[in-house]
Amino acid sequence: MKFVVDSATLTDSVNWVSRSLSTRPIMTALLGIVIDAGNDITLSASDLETSAKSSFNADIKEKGRVLVPGRLLAEISRALPSKPVSFTLDGSRVLVAAGSAKFTLPTLPINEYPNLPTMPETSGQIASDLFATAVNQVAVAAGRDDSLPTLTGIHVDINKETITFAATDRYRLAVREIN
Repeated sequence: MKFVVDSATLTDSVNWVSRSLSTRPIMTALLGIVIDAGNDITLSASDLETSAKSSFNADIKEKGRVLVPGRLLAEISRALPSKPVSFTLDGSRVLVAAGSAKFTLPTLPINEYPNLPTMPETSGQIASDLFATAVNQVAVAAGRDDSLPTLTGIHVDINKETITFAATDRYRLAVREIN
């Protein structure tokens, strides 16, 4: 695996994906971020409850797939200068270089990494400000008691032309429909 990418693109993608890294992993592989160099670069991470994926374009010289320690990759990506970043898989390590900065990442056994669920196809689009407003309007009724985790979220129901947001804490109910 060998590719070159813009440092800002890499940092944004790593920061997004690293949010899903496990803080108390039940297996070592969950400490890692998968770097998949195919037609584009895809980074992915999971704690078996939450998964995150981010894809971006890069100058891919050799395709490949590797699992690297996620927190270490996040620290390295934040420390890189604003120059093109090269990744090269060299045996059991990944060499990361940008300008005069050079880092070596150990690899983790990728065969132990769980398969992430596939994302469903996009069923529509909604303006981000409209979505955020609807979420904020119903979030006030969502439960805050962790002993009832099903009541701490917002239910989103998508039907042909209507999106319904609903939340409750057993005493209050908030519903917002968007057509």
